[in-house]
Amino acid sequence: MTNWKELDQKAKQWVEEAGELIRNSFDSALSIQYKSNPNDLVTNMDKEVEQYLISKIQETYPDHKILGEEGYGDKVESLDGVVWIIDPIDGTMNFVHQQRNFAISVGVYGDGVGYIGLIYDVVHKELYHAFRGEGAYMNELPLPKRDEVKIEQAILSVSPMWVTENKRFDHQLITPIVKRVRGTRSYGSAALECAYVAAGRLDAYMTMRLAPWDFAAGLVLLEEVGANASTLSGEKLDLLNKNSFFIGEQSLHQYILKEFLVK
Repeated sequence: MTNWKELDQKAKQWVEEAGELIRNSFDSALSIQYKSNPNDLVTNMDKEVEQYLISKIQETYPDHKILGEEGYGDKVESLDGVVWIIDPIDGTMNFVHQQRNFAISVGVYGDGVGYIGLIYDVVHKELYHAFRGEGAYMNELPLPKRDEVKIEQAILSVSPMWVTENKRFDHQLITPIVKRVRGTRSYGSAALECAYVAAGRLDAYMTMRLAPWDFAAGLVLLEEVGANASTLSGEKLDLLNKNSFFIGEQSLHQYILKEFLVK
């Protein structure tokens, strides 16, 4: 039987240790490579942090499965058992250009159920964390349940590329939403944007394509504060494949789906 409380404490320790590795790297030269295109970056620190976390998990929990962005984990084809879903540096472009606005993201699932969500803003030393059924926190500060937000009072996080003509999505579905909300933001880190919705710094976040390691931890946080998460068509998210992604305060999420996205 899984000792989830012990696992939670170890995961927090390993994430904070990985954050220290990243902070200590700021004065060192980065090795930067492209993945799918010149804007899809991976650095030596992405790889080193993922390898560090995986080594800790495998040493302590050899029967657990690991889905990691950089491919050092397992080939995960089901969510049976305990599965760790890891993004060592979410927001690599920000890490390279700004040395801020990036996070370590770790979600731990048992038979498809999210038990632990950790999103660590390394630079600000802010650990957003949640344990199933026990609320969400930023460091030691409890995050309250999200209050109802009207669209005219909402702050929406969305990349500018999705409200201009693009090959992946009809931007004309998003433009009317942008016109109605109070304001928009774009942080370049899906994990942080999930954390900010949970914390009330944002009211909603949407994007057209996101991988499980970008949002697995965030889903646990969002569940604990009563926020909604779905694809842009209102369907359940798939933790083994890429999805469109839409999260928000519950009433706002439902309103936007009904009025703008699902016809």
